[in-house]
Amino acid sequence: MAGAAREKTGMKEVPLSEVKDDLSRYLREAEKDVVVITRHGKPAGVLIGFESEDDWFEYRLAHDPRFLNRIAAARARIAAGRGVRSEDLKT
Repeated sequence: MAGAAREKTGMKEVPLSEVKDDLSRYLREAEKDVVVITRHGKPAGVLIGFESEDDWFEYRLAHDPRFLNRIAAARARIAAGRGVRSEDLKT
């Protein structure tokens, strides 16, 4: 999960008119920085870039409510003592 763990280096605000004129450039920039798109000087959206397909996959998992619900349920089972310790797993 190197891609997902990587922090964006900064944040930049760009007017929508500029993004529309040069979307390719801002997609490349979004791989490294958070690009906040503004409309009339106010934040209107965020452009997210991915360096690889793995980054895209990790983003989808991190924002999938079904996956997040399964993780929460598993953590609750572990907290209730109904989980399996990794030491008890056979390799």
